[in-house]
Amino acid sequence: MSEFMKAGKFKAECLKVMERVRRTRRRVIITKRDIPVAQMVPIEKKEEELYGKMKGTVHFKGDITKPIGEEWDADR
Repeated sequence: MSEFMKAGKFKAECLKVMERVRRTRRRVIITKRDIPVAQMVPIEKKEEELYGKMKGTVHFKGDITKPIGEEWDADR
């Protein structure tokens, strides 16, 4: 679904149109003499930062540095 808008009207209402595109996520096609010349589209949402995304989701039970009592090949 797209909305068509004449260039003169777009020029007069540019900021309102930008806000409407952001809010409704619908593109607006700008025309000049009834010929499409440009379109305003919403920007895709920014991807979340991967670094630190899992912060606070891992919980340790007990002492993770204490030996577990199994013999390793390196200990022989």
